[in-house]
Amino acid sequence: MSVSRIKKILIVGGGSAGWMTAATLSKILKNDYCDITLVESEEIGTVGVGEATIPQIGTFNRTLGIDENEFVRETKGTFKLGIEFVDWGKQGDRYLHPFGPYGLDMEGLSFHAFYMKQHKDQSPQALSDYSLQAVACRDNRFMRPVNAGNSPLSKIAYAFHFDAGLYARYLRKASEGRGVTRIEGKIADVTLNSDDGFVKSVTLEDGREIEADLFIDCSGFRGLIIEGALKAGYNDWTHWLPADRAIAVPCETSRPLLPYTRSTARDSGWQWRIPLQHRMGNGYVYSSAYASDDEAVDTLMGNLEGKPLGDPRFLRFTTGHRKKFWDKNCVAIGLSAGFLEPLESTSLHLIQSGIAKLLQMFPDKEFNQADIDRYNRVTTFEFERIRDFIILHYNATTRDDTPFWDYVRTMSIPDYLEDKINLYKSYGRIFRENEELFNDTSWFAVMNGQNIKAEKYDPVADVISDAETAHRLTHIRETIATSANYMPSHEKFILENCSSGDLENG
Repeated sequence: MSVSRIKKILIVGGGSAGWMTAATLSKILKNDYCDITLVESEEIGTVGVGEATIPQIGTFNRTLGIDENEFVRETKGTFKLGIEFVDWGKQGDRYLHPFGPYGLDMEGLSFHAFYMKQHKDQSPQALSDYSLQAVACRDNRFMRPVNAGNSPLSKIAYAFHFDAGLYARYLRKASEGRGVTRIEGKIADVTLNSDDGFVKSVTLEDGREIEADLFIDCSGFRGLIIEGALKAGYNDWTHWLPADRAIAVPCETSRPLLPYTRSTARDSGWQWRIPLQHRMGNGYVYSSAYASDDEAVDTLMGNLEGKPLGDPRFLRFTTGHRKKFWDKNCVAIGLSAGFLEPLESTSLHLIQSGIAKLLQMFPDKEFNQADIDRYNRVTTFEFERIRDFIILHYNATTRDDTPFWDYVRTMSIPDYLEDKINLYKSYGRIFRENEELFNDTSWFAVMNGQNIKAEKYDPVADVISDAETAHRLTHIRETIATSANYMPSHEKFILENCSSGDLENG
């Protein structure tokens, strides 16, 4: 064993970020590799509104060896096949951003090229007919993929909705079962080494001092170590994403149990709707420059589908990220690293991604600067590309009915995003750059859904005649419709496989 091996890890903060980190490290770092401790205080609440995920969480679950039915049951979860956007491109519009591909790629070209050739004058909603997930959303159906050969049923991409508090509790149980030590307490001070500025220890309010080799800051927006002690700095993106407030409130669940998240554009932001087995998660993300807190509360409470189950909870944030995610012997994971509004359900993914990158470049006590620099570089790239995808939703609109929408419609946008839009406007082409999270299918769903028009379709699509193109697209559409019809209802699937009991009692 190397004498410079990391022997003590301290995770500062619980919640989803802390316990996802603890669960992963305790699973991967086996055979008494090191001691892992997590310190948190029951008195400090967690944000706990990140209840929707994207399919990459399946990789996380498999890494941890999670039994999916147990996981959904314990977190009172539901399944998710995509996101519906209402009133974004213009009022009255609605479209789906589904998981998984549209149709089939043909002749070395993406399906999108042939779709645009055939449907250049049709409404954005027509695209949904070529996605199994979108049709299943429309029909409130769900199932896991099965071995069905070339059928779309063999490749069903999905994610989850769940109760964030129950999720953290579930992961805590798994982590403690693998040896993670939890300490209850509030941190009063952080001590740095006088010679190199590295973090030496944290001191709790009761005087206990906890030393470690590696510190992982999961303390939320405060960034207790990464910002409070190390002064990493922050890149503020409010000028592109002006929403800086959120209100969350649960309400009674409603039927049917939809297998997707809904995002509805409001006067000064957007409202989320997340169906769980025991309640509905609701929230309003808005800009304080365009709406007061009282106006936002009225908007949210006036648009609930059921009886409120609690008082509204307020959240303030600044969109952006730390200038250094990893500084010296401290890595920020979760909200301490940065914040991007949950429009595309990326909050938990960024936690998962941060953990994965840390494991790829896991240090010893020497903390090689080249590894730290690469971690910061690739994490910055990921944040920026997700940022651009979210900006697309706001900027690609014809809405000018409120000052908020007029601002985001006319604001300048990052060069990367502008280039991506211009490339699409010419021949409908979209390319996935390096390791950016969202692929060409996702960009196509939003660009098409929000009425960005390409002047021409890809000329190579003419390798297939118009008649043959129409025939193939009809066959794809019919196959998807037949496959969706085979799927059980979302609620029936949960009742038969992973019910928490709330649906039967509701």
